[in-house]
Amino acid sequence: MSSFSFSELTPDRQLDALDSIGIRAETGLLALNSYENRVYQFGAENGKRYVVKFYRPERWSDAQILEEHAFAQQLAEHEIPLVAPLTIDGQTLHHFNEARFTLFPSVGGRQFEVDNLDQLEWVGRYMGRIHQVGQQAPFQARPTIGLEEYLHQPRQLLEGSDFIPVHIRKAFFSDLNLLIAEISQQWHNDWQAIRLHGDCHPGNILWRDEPLFVDLDDARNGPAVQDLWMLLSGDKQEKLVQLDTILEGYEEFCQFDKKQLQLIEPLRGLRMVYFMAWLAKRWQDPAFPLAFPWFADAKYWEGQVLAFKEQIAALREPPLSLSPQW
Repeated sequence: MSSFSFSELTPDRQLDALDSIGIRAETGLLALNSYENRVYQFGAENGKRYVVKFYRPERWSDAQILEEHAFAQQLAEHEIPLVAPLTIDGQTLHHFNEARFTLFPSVGGRQFEVDNLDQLEWVGRYMGRIHQVGQQAPFQARPTIGLEEYLHQPRQLLEGSDFIPVHIRKAFFSDLNLLIAEISQQWHNDWQAIRLHGDCHPGNILWRDEPLFVDLDDARNGPAVQDLWMLLSGDKQEKLVQLDTILEGYEEFCQFDKKQLQLIEPLRGLRMVYFMAWLAKRWQDPAFPLAFPWFADAKYWEGQVLAFKEQIAALREPPLSLSPQW
């Protein structure tokens, strides 16, 4: 187990790490919006701009990180617009005094417009191409989305924490148990486990005359719909139009299994529970209280009780259903 921690990642250590692979920063390292890792943008003496990612200790093994890198590079080889790690001296993952880091090209772009159906169809088309590659073989070292990691372990962590206020603790876990039971009843494993982006929300897509996908840090095996449902927003009719638009592009390259639509609300519930436990688990990292101050507020937890009830109601409604031509 590494003894390295982010508290040791001083500016001098960052520069020394870059120097160890022959990259000399000409500008200061500008911290980017990342909490799980430490990510910085800078200009180098060679005139190029880069992004360096220092990995959180003990989250992913070297093998799991290298699987992510190999997937990203495979997608890039298939001319899919995705920011892949740079290879330096034959390596994409570098080590410096127990810190692990990777270098990426610095790219820019506009915000992806989730309500723009033309852009959404483009995203669907490229997601179909990503899954066309992803279904060739699953990850071997990275995990597969499932109830243990996303529901049961988070529940155990939350129960052992002091975050939930005493006055709502009983109601919180009562409704959480109901949510877990409802998700467990609807969850099925009748799907092909493929390599996924894993966290394909609109913030991980830039627009530069076509979509540009970033941040495969949460890549893992799972059902294809995991990379689609976070692109849907609004009321049911709006979601149906968006889904129809995405799949019109998607199925130009990859067949979509309609049964996976039944997993959209269970996956939403999994993400809800996992997110709370993730914040609780990372709370000792100084970056988290600064970025999520509301997490320690009783009003947040009272709101989660209501959110559980709303998600249970959503799970009990009929799932999204595509039009007959699908």
